[in-house]
This record gives sequence, structure tokens and C-alpha cells, in this order.
Amino acid sequence: MATDVPALPKAFWALWACQLVNRLGGFVQPFLVLYLTQERQLSAGTAGAVAAAVGAGSVVSQLVGGWLTDRIGRRRTMLTGFVGTAAALIALGSASSMASIWAAAFGVGLMADLFRPAVQATVADLLGPRERVRAFGLLFWAINLGFSISTVSAGVLASVGYSLLFWINAGTSLVAALIIYRVVPETRPVLIEQVRRPFLPVALRDATLLIMVGISVIYAAIYFQGYSTLPLAMAADGLPSSTYGVVLALNGVVIVLVQPFVGRRLAEKDRPTVLAVSMALVGLGFGLGALADSWWTYGLSVIVWTIGEIGYATMFGAVFADLAPIDLRGSYMGFGGMAWGLGAVVGPLVGTRVLDSSGATTVWVGCAVLGVGLFVVQMLLAPALRARAARADLEHSVA
Repeated sequence: MATDVPALPKAFWALWACQLVNRLGGFVQPFLVLYLTQERQLSAGTAGAVAAAVGAGSVVSQLVGGWLTDRIGRRRTMLTGFVGTAAALIALGSASSMASIWAAAFGVGLMADLFRPAVQATVADLLGPRERVRAFGLLFWAINLGFSISTVSAGVLASVGYSLLFWINAGTSLVAALIIYRVVPETRPVLIEQVRRPFLPVALRDATLLIMVGISVIYAAIYFQGYSTLPLAMAADGLPSSTYGVVLALNGVVIVLVQPFVGRRLAEKDRPTVLAVSMALVGLGFGLGALADSWWTYGLSVIVWTIGEIGYATMFGAVFADLAPIDLRGSYMGFGGMAWGLGAVVGPLVGTRVLDSSGATTVWVGCAVLGVGLFVVQMLLAPALRARAARADLEHSVA
């Protein structure tokens, strides 16, 4: 007899549509360096530094978004983020001086990720612990479906004019805001109105949270080798940039095709174990790069670490939701997102430096070793995570 799968609420599907629309129009960041070097005639170094300003804004955004989610509410935070992103994108596309470009770039990063902790907190508010894994998996799928489409269409639109990318990206942010305004209610628990503890003292006493954040930083640092050292290593093997594009496209293809079929099955598995195995797969997947020298061997590497990425992304939000006290749910989600942002900064810096000094093989072997190490640490942390999950389940049942 088939097990009935609970229907997800209308508000969740509105969040899903927001994620999809937001990524469908996510043209500017992937093409920002090309816009700055080709349209604005900036040097590659300056363009890279401006892109780093976007990344710095994104790291801050996760913390600010989490704080706002708990203080002014989920809905207001999401509306602020989407409308603010539209304004920042228009400002960046029309900036005429370096000072205004720097300020607008930081503003784009600050606003563009403001909504993420609010979305994750809303999902945790709407759904019980058992349904969250499936929900977060579907959101991850929507993001990658939108990204897969936008990367193709952005290239066509850029040939018409880069300014069009800014306006369409801003327009989709406003559409996402309209969906939130019309469909998504405020879900912040009433308890938050009565108890407003400061986040930092609570977080610093939460050893399980701090370990998970440290694990997440290292995991993200491994993952972002795919966007930093991987293209350089493939070029050193004599493969053209077009081949890198094809190989990396496998990442999106695998996610779009596989995620819908494994999401429900993953929801039934032990979360810490899935996280541990996923981290090991990502590390070992990159480790296969040590044996790669052709498009298909690099492609195999991408497929392996993408399978690990699916497991990690599906479980990540649910695990942090289990860890979060009800009055600090948004801040906990933002803290987890900040870890991802830090890894995105640290990973490329360390990876490219090791590549220059010791070669690609050292990078890939290092990724494999780190992946196995994360597996061990995650399994050691598993009993604490299961205990927190059981407590979250009990609290939800009582509520």
C-alpha cells in the first residue's frame, strides 16, 4: 500500500515560484565581469575586485537577513530584499563613476541574498521536521532549473546589450516581490514577540551549531573549486573554455534530472548520514580530477560531486532548522548561509594559490582528503544532530 505524501501548502509553492523567477532572471552576476571589462572597459583585476564586492555584500546579507527575519518578520524581509535588489541592479547598470560602481556592487550583494534566511525560516514555520527535507529539495531544484535556463538566455540577451540584463533582472526581482506580497502570509511565530534574545550569545554557546558552521565553510571551499581551479586545470590540460562550459553544464543537467526523483527518498533517510556521505562524495568527486585529462573524465568528476551536492543541499536547510530555537530561526538560517558565503571566498583564494604553487594534483588530492575528513567529523556529530532533530519534532508536535 502506497504511503500518502502530504500536500505542501500554497504559501510554499509561492516561495518555490519566487525562487524559480528569481533565478530565471539572474543574469547580472554571472556576466558582471564581462560587462565591466567589455562594456565599461575596466581591467580584469578591477572587474574581479568589483565582483568580490558583490561577494562581500552577500556574506553580510545572510547575517542581516537572518536578523531582520526574526525582528521585522519573514514577509517584510523578503519584500525588502527583492525590491532592494531591483533598485541596486538598476543603480549598478547606470553607475557612472568607480565610487558608484563599488557602492552599487556591494548593494547588489547585500540585497540579493537578504531573502534567503527568510525563505528558509518560512519553510520551517510552515512545515514540520519530516516535510522540510522534501521542501528544501524542491527549492534547490527550482533554483537550478532557473539557473540552467538563465545561463543560456543571458548569453543571447547580452549580445543585444548588457543594459537589458540589468533591467530584466530587476524586473524579475519585482515579480518575485509581487508574489510574496499577494500570496505569502507572515509566519513568524507569536513567541518571537514575547522573547527576543540576542543571537550572538546563544550561538556562541551552541557547540553543535558552531561545528556545523565550520563544516559548512570547508565544504563550500571544496565545492567552489568547480568555479575557480577547475577551469584553470582544464586549460592547463589543453582543453578550451568551451569544453569547461559543457562539462560544468553537466552539473545543472544532473540536478534538474535527478533531484525530483530522489527528494522523497532522501527525506526518509537519516539526515546526518546523508550529509556525511554527500560531503565525502563532493570531496572524492573533485579528487577524481587528479586522474582527469579529457572532457569525459572531468565530466565524470563533475557528475560525482554533483550527486553529493544534491544530498547536501537537500539536507542543509532542514538540519539548520532543527538546530534553531524558535525565536532565533531566521538568525540561525542566516548564520548557515554566511558559512556558505565565507567558503565561496576562501575556497577560490586557497585553491588557486595551491594550484600555482603545487599543481592541480595537490588541489584535487587535498579536496578528497578534506571530503573524507568532513565525513568523519559529521558522523561524530551525528548523535547531537539527531537529538536536536528529535527535540524539534517534539516541539512541533506540541505546538
